[in-house]
Amino acid sequence: MTTEPTATLALLNELEPVVEANLNRHLATAKEWFPHEYVPWSQGRDFDGVLGGEAWEPGQSKLSEVARTSLIVNLLTEDNLPSYHHEIATIFGRDGAWGTWVHRWTAEEGRHGIAIRDYLLATRAVDPVALERARMTHMEVGFSNAYEGLIESVAYVSFQELATRVSHRNTGIASGDPLCEQLLAKVANDENLHMIFYRNLLNGAFDVAPNATMRAVTKVAKSFQMPGHTIENFGRKSVQIAMAGIYDLRLHHDDVLIPVLRQVKAFERPELSGDGEAAREELSAYLTDLDAQASRFVERREVTRARQSARAAV
Repeated sequence: MTTEPTATLALLNELEPVVEANLNRHLATAKEWFPHEYVPWSQGRDFDGVLGGEAWEPGQSKLSEVARTSLIVNLLTEDNLPSYHHEIATIFGRDGAWGTWVHRWTAEEGRHGIAIRDYLLATRAVDPVALERARMTHMEVGFSNAYEGLIESVAYVSFQELATRVSHRNTGIASGDPLCEQLLAKVANDENLHMIFYRNLLNGAFDVAPNATMRAVTKVAKSFQMPGHTIENFGRKSVQIAMAGIYDLRLHHDDVLIPVLRQVKAFERPELSGDGEAAREELSAYLTDLDAQASRFVERREVTRARQSARAAV
């Protein structure tokens, strides 16, 4: 009987050509960019403390409360990069094309946290002391991969990178600041390229192990959580973000799950059988239910907004 480590090693080897081809495609497509070029340094000034500058207070921020919340959640999510690197390096390894991708991905992701933090501090958008304490708390928890094996992990990052792209892009729009929107558009573009890499790898997994991949995709789709779900008070923050339309069930269904599933032809593959076909039917039922939940949420949100507008008009 094949052991799990042996099976994983065999799959890693079988998918190596797919990884190498998509690594080369990524390197040819990705454009170099520099975080410092997207930060309005001229707006910056010393904070209180060692430098004896001006203490931060909420009135200095030009951002709405929900924009600040979303930016902080996005930044803290990026801050856990050391844990993410550990997880994917453990799963994918550090050799060959797999290892080259792991380190390239980590290097590209590293600039996201740098850029967002520099923007927030230069513009005095958030309380720097609270931000640093939140970073420490979040990183002390770390991130652990909730899924087993190579295919489930590839399925997760395929959805997660797209979800992160949507979150960054919509946060930039919600900020009302053209500089912030421009910066987060660059970050979102990186996330999109990462999603394409993982999605193509997931497609390759479907080609070599269709039933196992379908089961993995179904499991991940039904249990998906954003990588920042361990952030303190994440539930309250995610509701606030959803009510603002930055990231909600409708976006998760329409702009994250469905596009990935469509691109890998999850509902079109004729080679599924047994548990693979059962998993596909399970996924279809789940998506139908999620679509209904998303519609109910949007309806409730519109009612809430209408009430808030009516109260504001009195």
